[in-house]
Amino acid sequence: MTAPAPTELQYPDQLQYTDRQYPIGPLVLPETLSPSARLAAIEELAAFPQQLTAAIEDLADSQLDTPYRDPIDGAPSWTIRQLVHHLADSHATAYIWMRLALTGGNLPEQWPTVFAYDPAAIAELDSRPRPAISPKVSLQLLAALHQRWTATLRSVAEEEWRSRGYTHPETGPCPLEQALAMYDWHCRHHLTQILHCRQRHGWIEPQRASASAKTFPVWV
Repeated sequence: MTAPAPTELQYPDQLQYTDRQYPIGPLVLPETLSPSARLAAIEELAAFPQQLTAAIEDLADSQLDTPYRDPIDGAPSWTIRQLVHHLADSHATAYIWMRLALTGGNLPEQWPTVFAYDPAAIAELDSRPRPAISPKVSLQLLAALHQRWTATLRSVAEEEWRSRGYTHPETGPCPLEQALAMYDWHCRHHLTQILHCRQRHGWIEPQRASASAKTFPVWV
């Protein structure tokens, strides 16, 4: 018998994970979220731009262009700079998807269909401009974006969290509350990758990294 999916957020010591690609563990979506868990996730999204800024603001260009982990099966890792730009791209897309979800009907067959895309291909576009685009540009975008995003999420009615959603062409229907869980995880996933990278290279004291990582809840 499968254990029920958790509806509350839990707080393990994330820096104990040894998987540098998934330092807080892979995404496991809960079936549903309690109102308190949804509120906690929204607060994480609200705080994220400032947390990400604090994680990279003192890094030099050479550090920003450091891969966050070693290659896996020959596939190179993204750099810290690429992670920051990826977060802006991904969250801008999610913001539009979740707002579209609120314009659809209450049945999955009435939900809007969103588009699929290749995050790696999108990330490669940032290698074209010279000089490289500063992560500060994406941090500015994320600050404004998350302010609007969380304002929208705070306006969602209780019954809309499960009755509204979108349909992804590859993964199928996604209720609003699962999309919220996904992007809360996404914030913590990439931020912890950066903290691990800093710690591994000696760019951050372990105490600071641990204290920062522990502020991000995980579904387990």
